[in-house]
Amino acid sequence: MPEPLTVTRSISIPGAELRWRFSRSGGPGGQGVNTADSRVELSWDLVNSPVLSPTLRDRAVERLGSRLVDGVLTVAASEHRAQLDNRRAAAQRLAELVRRAVAPPPPTRRATKPSRGSVTRRLNAKRRRGDIKKLRRDTSD
Repeated sequence: MPEPLTVTRSISIPGAELRWRFSRSGGPGGQGVNTADSRVELSWDLVNSPVLSPTLRDRAVERLGSRLVDGVLTVAASEHRAQLDNRRAAAQRLAELVRRAVAPPPPTRRATKPSRGSVTRRLNAKRRRGDIKKLRRDTSD
């Protein structure tokens, strides 16, 4: 049984729900570039997975909507020459995507009013600046 992918303390995707696909990676690699399947694609059926509660699933589907194909989230990794490194990179990428997708929304911003003291200081500074500019004017009309 493949090991589970830990997303958060409370969310862990069982290894059985993850689908791995391997293919040849582009880029440099010397003699082994055409023989080693080092590119990794990791897929997880987000919509049909029992791991997430309905609330978290709806939030994730809404946030990852453009990345989902038939409810399946897929990430690819081919930046390393070794397949094992690409597997780790794909798993980290998937975990981070899901972690951000299920994170609670930030608190709404409460509108605030400038304090009376700050308004007074700002107006006094403007007045002082205007007075300085007045003194620069040419008074010989």
